Amino acid sequence: MKIGSYEVSVLEAERFRLDGGAMFGVVPKTLWSRPHPPDERNRIQMVTRCLLVRGEGRVIVVDTGMGDDWTVKERDIYAIENGQRSIVAALGEHGVVPDDVTDVIFTHLHFDHVGGAVIRRGERHDPTFPRARHHVQSAHLDWALDPTERDRRSFREETFVPLRDAGLLALADGPGEIIPGIAVDPTRGHTIGHQVVRIGEGEGSVVFCGDLIPTAAHLPTAWVMSYDLQPVLTMQEKEELLAQAADGRWILVMEHDPDHPAVTVGREGDRFVRSETVRIA
Repeated sequence: MKIGSYEVSVLEAERFRLDGGAMFGVVPKTLWSRPHPPDERNRIQMVTRCLLVRGEGRVIVVDTGMGDDWTVKERDIYAIENGQRSIVAALGEHGVVPDDVTDVIFTHLHFDHVGGAVIRRGERHDPTFPRARHHVQSAHLDWALDPTERDRRSFREETFVPLRDAGLLALADGPGEIIPGIAVDPTRGHTIGHQVVRIGEGEGSVVFCGDLIPTAAHLPTAWVMSYDLQPVLTMQEKEELLAQAADGRWILVMEHDPDHPAVTVGREGDRFVRSETVRIA
């Protein structure tokens, strides 16, 4: 899909599963299990969806999936399906190799968004994209290095500290354009310094929602995750984003939805609803 001077492609890195109750918070299981039926361990199917953005002499990746540095026990807990799936394999299908990548933009540093940015070699974790600048909010890096007991397990320092130590992190400080034609908007409901990524300006922009709206089922205001540190703030941030998306006919990429890779939204009374599913090759 062409957006301004950029060619945008949607990639799928891995499939995995998380507890459905945790993904939908106070929403009753009888409601969330309709769009996302759970398995016998109450886990729902999820994907790690990423973006490939090419143009202006740059090759840009937005989020990098879970990576492959997982124990047998962890793979069982999260039902991680690596196999042929990985960010590197997904890029390869588009003729891109790791050394081609000039920029990586992280929505945030939770393990399912940043794990593919490093490769384990013995006791070392080396950058997957050694020539790329890796963009993240400064406030979020600070939080990731000193999280609370509530969200400590969402961060794995070995996935992002090697990037810092290699001098590959580019720290943003608030909203704005970080690459010509590509802007970020920080949010705080899910985690401090999470950022939404927007490609293009005005009508028809592509917006990568990260974990602000992880699936199309999370479009209703009150459908927020138990993982969110400030769920009421998440609700407010979703309302603001969805209002802009409906008015601007934005395409919203759903990072974790296995069935709806991207959607447009409209209004039904005081609610925002999915207008159509968009598939971006």
